[in-house]
Amino acid sequence: MATRPARPKTACDLVRNAAFLRGVSPMNAKMSELARSFAEAGFTRVATVLSSGNVVFSAPPAPEAELARAAEAAMRKRMGRSFSTIVRPIDEINRVLASDPYASYCLAPEAKRVVTFLRVAPRPAPDLPIEEDGARIMRLSDRIAFSAYVPSPKGPVFMTLLERTFGRDITSRTWETLRKVSAASAG
Repeated sequence: MATRPARPKTACDLVRNAAFLRGVSPMNAKMSELARSFAEAGFTRVATVLSSGNVVFSAPPAPEAELARAAEAAMRKRMGRSFSTIVRPIDEINRVLASDPYASYCLAPEAKRVVTFLRVAPRPAPDLPIEEDGARIMRLSDRIAFSAYVPSPKGPVFMTLLERTFGRDITSRTWETLRKVSAASAG
């Protein structure tokens, strides 16, 4: 009995993803180099969003951790360094945006909404909400934490609170950045 050859991958066989890199800024990484790294990892339809380490790309279905490892290895090869990478499917990002997890909270008009991606869900989960110096972690949904902060002269208090609560294997984005990542993924 003859076996049929595997059919070629089509756009329908690919999953649209977002990679959120920790610690990227225009001072330490060129977005064009990040995009080339992702393309060299075998990903397609690669685009960077803003200049803070957000990359949208398509790939065959695979575990998020596997996609992150491939991206990190490609960055090391091309750029001589890599950034801790957390990957999430765009469908998940779109569900988060559609759910508006902040709607049930009374936030000050100047509050910045922050979404934090965790590599692994904390066990046990922290008792929430946690509040400190105008920063508040309000909700945790599996591996995504939702917080808000009011900018103050004390600086990025919210990052200290997030790292103390969840560790350093996290990366955060503003709500507006997530909207831009979602919009860019359609292109």
